[in-house]
Amino acid sequence: MANLIIRVQSCEGTIRVKTSSGETLSTFLSKVAEQLSIPKRGWSVYTDRSKSTRIESSSRKTVASVPLKHGDMVYLFKTGAGVSNVTSEVSLQDTKPENQVEEDEIDVLLSKQDGLIHRKRDPHMCHHGDNSKCVHCVPLEPYDETFLKEHDPPIKHMSLHAYFKKWSHGIDKGKFTMLKDISCKIKEGCAEHPPWPGGICTKCQPTAITLKRQDYRHVDNILFENPSIVQPFLDYWRRTGNQRLGFLYGRYEEHKDVPLGIRAVVAAIYEPPQEGTPDSLELLPNPNLDTVNKLAADLGLRIVGWIFSDLVPDDVKKGTVKHLRDINTHFLTAEECIMAGDFQNQYVSPCRYASSGKFGSKFVTVVVSEGNDENQIGFDGFQVSNQCMALVRDDCLVPTLDDPGLGYIRESSSEQYVPDVFYKDTDSYGNEVTLLARPMPIEYLLVQVSAAFPVQPVYTFSPPPSNGAVFPIENRENIGELQDFDAVRRHLSQYPPGNFLSAMSNFHLLVFLATNDMLPLKTHMEELCAAIKNKDAEACDGWRKGEQWGTVEQIIAAHGKDAPSPGPFTHGPIGDVDMEDMTQASRVSSWTCKHCTFINHAMGSCEMCGLPQA
Repeated sequence: MANLIIRVQSCEGTIRVKTSSGETLSTFLSKVAEQLSIPKRGWSVYTDRSKSTRIESSSRKTVASVPLKHGDMVYLFKTGAGVSNVTSEVSLQDTKPENQVEEDEIDVLLSKQDGLIHRKRDPHMCHHGDNSKCVHCVPLEPYDETFLKEHDPPIKHMSLHAYFKKWSHGIDKGKFTMLKDISCKIKEGCAEHPPWPGGICTKCQPTAITLKRQDYRHVDNILFENPSIVQPFLDYWRRTGNQRLGFLYGRYEEHKDVPLGIRAVVAAIYEPPQEGTPDSLELLPNPNLDTVNKLAADLGLRIVGWIFSDLVPDDVKKGTVKHLRDINTHFLTAEECIMAGDFQNQYVSPCRYASSGKFGSKFVTVVVSEGNDENQIGFDGFQVSNQCMALVRDDCLVPTLDDPGLGYIRESSSEQYVPDVFYKDTDSYGNEVTLLARPMPIEYLLVQVSAAFPVQPVYTFSPPPSNGAVFPIENRENIGELQDFDAVRRHLSQYPPGNFLSAMSNFHLLVFLATNDMLPLKTHMEELCAAIKNKDAEACDGWRKGEQWGTVEQIIAAHGKDAPSPGPFTHGPIGDVDMEDMTQASRVSSWTCKHCTFINHAMGSCEMCGLPQA
């Protein structure tokens, strides 16, 4: 079989695929998809640009049967409609989307409200009866600029649904108006020229983008239910000096301080696998994220954002930290903006006003850094704009090397066409000038969101026991915090036998139970989560009496070397389970490596570092 190199031309550029004359067509096409990083469906490959001969996927036919020879060129075209290359978010359309979009509950709730700002009768300006209205007391629209500016404190950004009301205000009520996503890519399927870099025309070329500070925001406030949510998160930095990252789980609700506003309420912080240093953070692969998201959904929660620390100690005795972020330096670095944009693209918001059925994101960013004049730790909330989301999604935005507060728009290359991106600034003479975004201040892409704690703490989960041991947080093995059966036993022993609901109402404990492959609970958590969500002690006790939890109690009791009994919540052995057998099985199935602290589930050498069991 002769080795071949086949050139594949697409709108993303031209690639060279190594193959052989005897290789099947299905294998060849899989290589094409892998090198172009595209899905396995939604495209076709042809032997000519006129699409007269299509190369069909086959596990029997070979490359030689097409026939393809060394150096031949084939052409890839996507079969689906491409994304419109527009730079404005609102454009005229003839009809609304045919498919009904299932929006978030908070969006459905707010869409039914008029959002009018009602004003009282002014005794000095209103010269009419109590049942009448005039220009001085008539209700204002939720996007009224004067009201937003004069509000105490001023509201810098109108809410998302106020923005919807603004562009749909008029005679047609927005009937022929639709939100559209920004695209920085060449429109696909143009037959008037070869794919890029072979050519481009005005029909498929994305228009230039002028960056504009977004005047609305998808989330208007971030509220942590209570301080005990963030204290364990901060303790990691206090103990190690390394920065930490976590995902925020909670819910969206109405924020009544802003007309038609949305608030992200945080009930728990999940810490994914990561490597942190005093100056950097790196996320590691996380096979449990889908399980955690499913667990949160069963609890009536969802992922609403991410939080990370950027702390440098100033005075250890006073507990102060150094001042790092402000208007003179940066609020977020370009790298952090890109990461926030990537997260927002992963968690986009469904929207019935958008042609694609999705518009923007409610995913928020919280940075923990110096927060006041006394150099105490503070929490600042942000989102990146829809323009930033598009630049990140289409891989146009990169950080600079010399200034963390500056971003840089890629230049076009043979592999990628990048439209021109501009921003407006004021020169030394006070004149407005338009500048190419190479580089650009990252503040043009930011939307600030206030972050706070309530006066009266709220607890979706049970508050930590006073002077008690807090159940270890996940993925902290490197500092000796292990989520194991001994930790479960210690946690449960702090609660009286009749308070099983409070004992189980701990997010990190539930994560351990749901993600531990040794336990028979992964597919039996819905009933427990529903009981915790509804604070139903009777339902929780009913779940406790089930076979799955009974098995867990036996394992927990057997795992503790000095545990005389299964604990306060046991209800006896199940079936023919023998305690001695359970003890032996537990000891064999799980042991912690003394060299790297990895928890192994088989005897012998450590699966992580390879050193023998001590």
